Amino acid sequence: MDVMTPLPREAPARDARVPSRRRGRMLVWVLAAIVAAVTAGSFWYKPTPKPDAAAARRDAAIPVLVAAAASTDVPVWLDGLGTVQAYNSVIVRPQVDGKLIEIAFREGQDVKAGDVLARIDPVTFQASVDQATAKQAQDQAQLANAKLDFARYQKLAATAYSSAQQSDTARALVAQQEAQVHQDQAQIDTARAQLGYTTIVAPIDGRVGIRQVDAGNIVHQADATGIVTITTLRPISVVFTLPQQNLPAVANTIKAGATNGGTPAVQARNQGVAGAAPVLLDTGTLAVLDNQVDPTTGTIKLKATFPNPDLKLWPGGFVSVRLLANIEHGATTVPPAAVQRGPRGSYLYVIGADDKALRRDITVGYEDGAT
Repeated sequence: MDVMTPLPREAPARDARVPSRRRGRMLVWVLAAIVAAVTAGSFWYKPTPKPDAAAARRDAAIPVLVAAAASTDVPVWLDGLGTVQAYNSVIVRPQVDGKLIEIAFREGQDVKAGDVLARIDPVTFQASVDQATAKQAQDQAQLANAKLDFARYQKLAATAYSSAQQSDTARALVAQQEAQVHQDQAQIDTARAQLGYTTIVAPIDGRVGIRQVDAGNIVHQADATGIVTITTLRPISVVFTLPQQNLPAVANTIKAGATNGGTPAVQARNQGVAGAAPVLLDTGTLAVLDNQVDPTTGTIKLKATFPNPDLKLWPGGFVSVRLLANIEHGATTVPPAAVQRGPRGSYLYVIGADDKALRRDITVGYEDGAT
């Protein structure tokens, strides 16, 4: 039987570690070479410096728009919001009860004061006039007889054929009959007035609206809606408000206008749409400054009158209102876009002698961006 002698265990392990140590040394030398190369490159390589972007923008020329400042008279306006109202507005109602037999107007028609608008059946009212007239004729006949009796008693009393008492009684009867005749005349006048009310006429000049009742209906004095509404559109009124801080300026304007024999000018503009400037609708005059400040809103109420020749103002509409408060004579003006605002207040740029823009602080006395 062969016996195999076992080999020592340390030999294979020692041989396996030899290649591992060699690879570690090689890796160290490679890393050292890379570090040396990077160090040398950084020493010899000098990158091109980048330009300062902020400095470049600062030094670059920027084109600007230039506008010349001017010395001119500047109107000072006070701006407010107003509501258009009819100069006059009347609800036409019947003054007597009856059947409406005719509508004599066309909806939206312009009418003059006294134009016939509608008619109510006049039959019963004409009968009342005839009855009062007949009663007056009866009383006038009795008055004539009483006057004849009084004349007879006067003659008899003068010749002592009759007592003075009978003559006085006849005189009193004449006075009584005269009073009855006057009363009859009053009844006739009342009946004729009632008859006249059956013809309904326009009380003012203006434009009629939509009729509220048709012919054939029974109408009454107590009807709330009436028959139609008439509004005066030429001229027309605008009621607007301003902050109470503007009260001294408005009062001075009214006082100056009274001194000069004129009234303050007022402009009405539409409120415009997105991207569009307000359009001037009409120019009028200030009519009324209310006698108190509204304590809930801190505003004052004013009314202006406009001729409204083209009917651009319509009752119920909202408009922007501008009241001319003053005129600054010889003021220096610049376009609104030129004025800038910063922490120290308003400023603008002025072109100097070397064609460079220089900042200059200013004080804005009045700014109007609507003109």
